[in-house]
Amino acid sequence: MSRNWDIAIVGGGPAGLGAGIYAARSMRKTVIFEKGVIGGQIATTADVDNYPGLRATGPELAQRFEEHARDFGAEIIFAEVLSLRKEGEIFVLETTDGEHTAKAVIWAAGAEPKKLNVPGERELTGRGVSYCAVCDGAFFKGKRVAVIGGGDSAFTEGLYLLNMVGELYLIHRRDEFRAQRFYVEQLKANPKARIITNTVVEEFVGDKFLRGLRLRNVKTGEESFLEVDGAFIYIGLRPVNDPIKDYVDLDENGFALVGEDTKTKTPGLFVAGDGRVKPLRQLVHALADGATAAIMADEYIRHLESVGV
Repeated sequence: MSRNWDIAIVGGGPAGLGAGIYAARSMRKTVIFEKGVIGGQIATTADVDNYPGLRATGPELAQRFEEHARDFGAEIIFAEVLSLRKEGEIFVLETTDGEHTAKAVIWAAGAEPKKLNVPGERELTGRGVSYCAVCDGAFFKGKRVAVIGGGDSAFTEGLYLLNMVGELYLIHRRDEFRAQRFYVEQLKANPKARIITNTVVEEFVGDKFLRGLRLRNVKTGEESFLEVDGAFIYIGLRPVNDPIKDYVDLDENGFALVGEDTKTKTPGLFVAGDGRVKPLRQLVHALADGATAAIMADEYIRHLESVGV
């Protein structure tokens, strides 16, 4: 059975939950669709210490965001949005929970870090394995870490980590890098850094926390073990924007080309969070995106109401 909403939010991470709080506070009938775990990436982070005024574990913070959204009246449905289309002034969302309609949609499905998909990666994520140096680097002061990747992100985040860690190993599967030479030379010049080329990670090893990496040289086949306390994976991001690709402008990597107002080329459709082009992907930025999108969605609906739609 079809259900009708004022504002439908796709994604239950910080951007989606932030949007849900603001949308529900605007007295709009609001739903949040989440296909996995409420909280997004923070739900898999052991500790969050960069949210101003509040330190908590990732799951605790995600639970607080969820409770806050529900307290204001937002409904949360655990379902995947399979497709989106616009019929006149109404959006139709086909989900694993059935068909839903909404006057406005906030797409906050985010972007997923590309995974290596090797043993131990999933189990040790948030326990030594990370995809965000700015988020988790402070936990590894004076310790030995690895950065996996060969692009700008791997090198710039590696340079960031060198301000706090004791030793850093950058591991890349080839002997050439996609990163700008400026970054490569900067990292090479740091006495705390070592670059390991032609090498892939075969396994993340640890029990409760990461202990090290099992490596394999792709040219010689030789295997080795590298003891590290942390591993930061930078092999790219995959925005979850396929269902809206016909309604928004995307860059060459699939990120939505929207500004700070989160508006797309399709009236009534807004993109908030990591799925849009932005210089920083952090918790506070995602929450701000969600708040902005909800206010913009409310204004859009008020406009429809003013013209009798």
